[in-house]
Amino acid sequence: MGRGRYYIETYGCSLAEFDSSMMEARLSEAGYVRVGSVEEAEYVLINTCAVRLDTEQRISERLIELKSKYPSRRFIVAGCLVKARPGLVSKLAPEASLLSPQNVHRVVEAFEALERGLRLKALEGSRDTSSLPTPRPSGVTATIMVQEGCLGDCSFCITKIARRNVKSYPPRLIVEAVGKLVSMGVVEVRLTGLDTAAYGVDLPGRPTLADLLNTILDKVEGDYMVRVGMMTPELALEILDDLIESYRDPRVYKYFHIPVQSGDDEVLRVMNRKYTVNEYKKIHYKIKTSYPEAMIATDIIVGHPGEDEEAFQNTVKLVEELKFEKIHLAQYSIRPHTKAAAMPQIPDWVKKERSKKLGKIVEKIGYEIMSKYKGKTLEVIVTEEGFKKGSLTARTHNYTPVVIEHDEKILGSKALVTIKENTFFDLRGELVEIIKPHRTLREAAPTPKTLIEYWRG
Repeated sequence: MGRGRYYIETYGCSLAEFDSSMMEARLSEAGYVRVGSVEEAEYVLINTCAVRLDTEQRISERLIELKSKYPSRRFIVAGCLVKARPGLVSKLAPEASLLSPQNVHRVVEAFEALERGLRLKALEGSRDTSSLPTPRPSGVTATIMVQEGCLGDCSFCITKIARRNVKSYPPRLIVEAVGKLVSMGVVEVRLTGLDTAAYGVDLPGRPTLADLLNTILDKVEGDYMVRVGMMTPELALEILDDLIESYRDPRVYKYFHIPVQSGDDEVLRVMNRKYTVNEYKKIHYKIKTSYPEAMIATDIIVGHPGEDEEAFQNTVKLVEELKFEKIHLAQYSIRPHTKAAAMPQIPDWVKKERSKKLGKIVEKIGYEIMSKYKGKTLEVIVTEEGFKKGSLTARTHNYTPVVIEHDEKILGSKALVTIKENTFFDLRGELVEIIKPHRTLREAAPTPKTLIEYWRG
């Protein structure tokens, strides 16, 4: 019988997803059992995000609701909001144990403290990278954090407060984790970090992201795909030639997430971004020269302090020129303790109007790009259950999502799909045939002896 039942909610990016999977792994090892609802649980674990004001407000409202409806539950609050705004979290959940992102490995200790009627408040320290528990897969996909922290100091960013110092997991631990996941039946491994291009700057020998990719692909055999997470333009440019070579392996999605944030040099300066628009164009050109069909995903902030109408139009021109395959468009959101919060602000109505204008352009370009696939038969790998019941999401070689109507038993399989329709952000396809069925997903097995011997040899 387990030591206790817990319910978990996760907010935010892939880093939060990884931290949640790591906490789940440690809790499982300690005998705690995850349940699907608060009603069944004795403990409630909320893993938070701090990147935007609306997310902070949603988490705050949720904590108030949970504390009100379930006063007898024991609460643990973890993640970025805990580190960036500890006073707020303590006010919302005064009896909860608190874990900063760097202390999620102490989750069992937090649970045990609550059992004794105590409250663990772990906010300081740096991430322990001496071990890397195998993250629990989500279906046939899994996320591995390869590094935390960044070398930048962007004026709008609160995440740097929550995840400041660069800490990279050694290549050996990452390779072992990937090997275990692949042996379990995972077909898509997502390498994530606050800035994956900063990987290795803190390690002996300074191995780069390209070195890490080459090592994984060399030492972990199997039929799987790797997706590389977000990287800053200035550091991506430093390793781009080597990275492009690493991507030649067919097991790497031709997917690059490189946020530009603005198409205006003066706004980039105010944002304290460390590159120019022309330098970003150079990155885009190099990638597209090597991989014309690569998906280049980017982030754009509309209405950052210092963005006048001319600067906004420069961003529009950049979007129309580079025709990004994917854009995450966000209105600037004031975050406490950031430089941009003290700057003269753009009125909300202006931000909304600019966001609406650029959004229409993004949708138009996206629809034109996706329409080119219509009528084609593509090889895909089925990776996730869809949002709609009875649908699945598959991925092409460049990570374009393809929605198909089919039984979930084909998760993890390679298939041929004919594209019938499209939206501006995905494709809608019809299954033609299964090329390679997927084997059953297994629990984590010990690292194969051959993999360890490979490392030593």
